[in-house]
Amino acid sequence: MDKFDDFGLLTLAVADLLHCSKAHISNVIAGRVPGCPPIPAVNLGRRKLVRREALRSWIEHNENAVIRATIPVSPVRGAAKRA
Repeated sequence: MDKFDDFGLLTLAVADLLHCSKAHISNVIAGRVPGCPPIPAVNLGRRKLVRREALRSWIEHNENAVIRATIPVSPVRGAAKRA
């Protein structure tokens, strides 16, 4: 049992849970991924720690955003010629 388990803090091993790289998680935490809100994290020097509950709410927020999002209809190529 890790001593951080009592606080519900996760390291960048969050990447394993989300099936992506640690570099990508670092970019998401820093807010460098367009269209993706940053994951709230605690900075301890160079370490980034993510609260388990913050990660859960971040995932839920993103799931809800995807459900509410609408995909714009792309224009049909050559539609003006058909009219």
